[in-house]
Amino acid sequence: MIETMFAESVSVAALAVVLVCAVVRPFRLPEAVFAVPAAAAVVAAGAVPLAHVREEAARLGPVVGFLAAVLVLAKLCDDEGLFHACGTWMARWAGRHPGRLLGAVFALASVITAALSLDATVVLLTPVVFATAGRMRVVPTPHLYAAAHLSNTASLLLPVSNLTNLLAFSASGLSFTRFALLMTGPWLAAIAVEYAVLRRFFAAELAGPAASAADTGAAEPEAPELPLFALVTVACTLAGFAVASAADTDPAWAAAAGAAVLAGRALVRGRLSPRGLVRAASPAFLAFVLALGIVVRAVLDNGLGDVLGHALPDGTGLLPLLGAAALAALLANLINNLPAVLALVPLAAPVGPGAVLAVLIGVNIGPNLTYAGSLATLLWRRVARRHGHEIRLREYTALGLLTVPAALLAATLALWAGLAVLGP
Repeated sequence: MIETMFAESVSVAALAVVLVCAVVRPFRLPEAVFAVPAAAAVVAAGAVPLAHVREEAARLGPVVGFLAAVLVLAKLCDDEGLFHACGTWMARWAGRHPGRLLGAVFALASVITAALSLDATVVLLTPVVFATAGRMRVVPTPHLYAAAHLSNTASLLLPVSNLTNLLAFSASGLSFTRFALLMTGPWLAAIAVEYAVLRRFFAAELAGPAASAADTGAAEPEAPELPLFALVTVACTLAGFAVASAADTDPAWAAAAGAAVLAGRALVRGRLSPRGLVRAASPAFLAFVLALGIVVRAVLDNGLGDVLGHALPDGTGLLPLLGAAALAALLANLINNLPAVLALVPLAAPVGPGAVLAVLIGVNIGPNLTYAGSLATLLWRRVARRHGHEIRLREYTALGLLTVPAALLAATLALWAGLAVLGP
């Protein structure tokens, strides 16, 4: 009994330390600096058996490899000028109309999040959005919130769009193509809700024309030079995901191939060093993901798994799907979406792919309610602060209360309809 209580205490304390340090980032140290010792502590305390540690490493290993390849791919696309071209296109398309700029941000953020992961939207597109709004002399707030919300909401479409998707995909038993087909409806429904709410919420900021180039003394943006090599590589990589899945091959190989093509070109041209290539893969963050998985496994083994097992609805009807999505959204805001998906997906997998996808809807849309809901949101806030824009908690929460419940409902209804039409 005492040993059980000790294991529970160590597990919960380790998870709390990891989450708090991921949010606060003391001394700006990487999350892995705190997560790796926490994982070692739960192992040393006997809170998680070594056999379970090996299981988690085997389960997360391919996911981490996939993530590394996608991070490299996104960084090299930025180096090729893809995101600069996106900013130029947004400015030309919007003209002097803030409402059109919001539409352009929605279109680009949705596509970039889906194809290159939410990290690309937060780290690479958000500064471009900020610069474009500044160039147009419009209030940046609506467009920054669009980037933040879509980095979560628009990551529903593909297994590569979010680390949570990769974890759910590996447990769902679905092919890449079927995953995308089932999530197309939820993706479109959630984005439509976000757009409608943001247009209404920021109606004042989006009304009226912006200053013209003549008024500001700035030159009209020239037509962007599209980085065709990067675009073709990304398109071929996405096609490779579907082909690899159909051939029963890990899609991580397709991601690695795409990253290798861009990396090889950059290395040959002297635009990238081997050290830069390693840095682009973010090894500290990869270590954080593995360590977090071990800590969450310890918490599950010591009580949380039983609690969540009783709370998670059983079945793939509309009400069970709504219940699973709501529980996942709540848990994401309590302990962050990455631990939430690590905890819930193994419990949802035996119920069927529909339950796994409902959990995914919850952990991807739910984080728009609070800062701590996802690491992407925390990173987005840091990017905004670096540009001198302070995010107000009351405004963020009010917008979340308007978007999250409606988007959860719309996306889950679309998933339920998709399962009825296409089958699980």
